[in-house]
Amino acid sequence: MATTSTIKSPAPATATPRPSNPEPDRDCQLCPRLAAFRATNRAQKPEWFNSPVPSFGDRNGRLAIVGLAPGLQGANRTGRPFTGDYAGDLLYATLIEYGFANGIYQARPDDGMTLVDCRIVNGVRCVPPQNKPLPAEIANCRPFLLAAIENMPRLKAFVALGHIAHETTVKALGLRASSVPFAHGAIHEAGRFRLYDSYHCSRYNTNTGVLTPDMFRSVFAKVRADLV
Repeated sequence: MATTSTIKSPAPATATPRPSNPEPDRDCQLCPRLAAFRATNRAQKPEWFNSPVPSFGDRNGRLAIVGLAPGLQGANRTGRPFTGDYAGDLLYATLIEYGFANGIYQARPDDGMTLVDCRIVNGVRCVPPQNKPLPAEIANCRPFLLAAIENMPRLKAFVALGHIAHETTVKALGLRASSVPFAHGAIHEAGRFRLYDSYHCSRYNTNTGVLTPDMFRSVFAKVRADLV
């Protein structure tokens, strides 16, 4: 059952500063561990994207979908968020169902699919070992999340895919974490924004029953109903 929390406004004094460049450089060195992992992947798979994955979708959209980080054989391989692994299968099918995407998802960046009124951005842009970014790496990449937010002038809503995506979004907005606790189906009002929480659409979560497709669709059904 959805829960709702409300705060009057974000706390800008604690918000993350915005970088001069809204996207990381291809050879970004902010996180030495991730840069070293990227170099190893480039040597082993030179045909893969193996770079910080840029945001994807409509900059004038009202919805921002915040993921955790690129998957090794998904976005890190293809260069488009949630493209090439199971999480993308569920996410893009759901976006198409609720009118946030057009076309046919074929798990490759040249499939012609476009997003409608929404944009996808990862909290961490580079693939981390074992899909587990460190707290310092999440903090290092947070300014790029803030830049993505500020580059969406019509933004009204976020869907955070998982606890870490929720936390970094909350920090980017300068909110107090205790005022907006993560829970699947939770809805948080924060000034002009509304934050919707969902468990991450990973294969692990769906295989273990933590998240069902119906649970996932219910979050986007609510977003679709609210963005009239």
